[in-house]
Amino acid sequence: MATEIKVPPLPESVSDAVIAALHKKVGEAVRRDENLVDLETDKVVLEVPSTVDGVVKELKVKVGDTVTSDQLLILVEEGATPAAKPEAAPAKAEAAPAKAEPPAAAPAKAAAPAPAAKAETDLPPGAAFYAAQNNLNPAEVAGTGRRGMVTKEDLVNFAKGGGARPEERVPMTRMRKRIAERMMESKNSIAMLTSFNEVNLREVMAMRKAMGEQFEKTHGIKLGFMSFFAKAAANALQRFPIINASVDGDDIIYHGYADISIAVATDKGLVTPVLRNVERMGFADIEAAIAGYAKKAREGKLGLEDLQGGTFTITNGGTFGSLMSTPIVNPPQSAILGMHAIKDRPIAENGQVVIAPMMYIALSYDHRIIDGKDAVQFLVDIKNQLENPHRMLLGL
Repeated sequence: MATEIKVPPLPESVSDAVIAALHKKVGEAVRRDENLVDLETDKVVLEVPSTVDGVVKELKVKVGDTVTSDQLLILVEEGATPAAKPEAAPAKAEAAPAKAEPPAAAPAKAAAPAPAAKAETDLPPGAAFYAAQNNLNPAEVAGTGRRGMVTKEDLVNFAKGGGARPEERVPMTRMRKRIAERMMESKNSIAMLTSFNEVNLREVMAMRKAMGEQFEKTHGIKLGFMSFFAKAAANALQRFPIINASVDGDDIIYHGYADISIAVATDKGLVTPVLRNVERMGFADIEAAIAGYAKKAREGKLGLEDLQGGTFTITNGGTFGSLMSTPIVNPPQSAILGMHAIKDRPIAENGQVVIAPMMYIALSYDHRIIDGKDAVQFLVDIKNQLENPHRMLLGL
């Protein structure tokens, strides 16, 4: 009996998906819950598992096809096993001819000459003349012309020691196209401005050093920097609700909760899973949630529900060495906090020059509803919390 494998129900915000990969061919065995198809949506890649043990009977789609909810993808013959490959029949022994003249040896076939790759006769006249004049072998040159043809420019660059200048045209993935659309939407619809400040992280680093081991023993997870920033942001959002608001037409929507999107880099692009109600979470809850999302992102198992919503975003370019940047707001949110690399720098402290672990922080915001005063005070609030983490832990 053939079992139909269909596209799972897609959320209302996702109208269709693209076949990113087919993991089985017709005639191959499959196991129940084994992934058969990767569906790429605007936000995540969804896996479609087999619901039965059996053999792939028919593929109804191919890579690159656009599909919708409940569309038939694959037919699996339940309980079947793949056909065994026929064994080669044993060769019959040839009887030796009795007193017969040995058969005349068949004339050996002349080895077919290897086709000359990009032979001079395949070149445009100008390229052929240049190759002959400079004693160049076009087969050694990567062509950038139409259908891979070697052009005179390719030969000139090769002769100058530049070697091949390969190019590759690759279509954007569905996720990358959606990211591009969102970035242009942000640029074109938001009056964006960025404010900066710097934070002395000496006390945060000292607290992690003093209490990190005990924290890990108690909660089973390491104490990172992101929990300090997420908690500081959640506290500041309660004090400056306009930073946590969003624009809807001519209305401003104030959110009484801090659902913070944490930017996570993956091989396929940036995703922003959401920590819900961070204002109610402890440091261990935040670290565990971030670690869980990072694991799911690496394995390609983030669900759409993990990415939807969010009233504010934190992104950390410092993990890649960024010293300063102007992050882009993710609509309909109105602000995003950018963390950067921690660098030992000389600062003035109590009339003395000292070396301290400093980080630049940036807040990009929608200037239509957020004034510069609110943005600056929000950054100063985060700075004060991080430079006095014991007060943050006490809710002061």
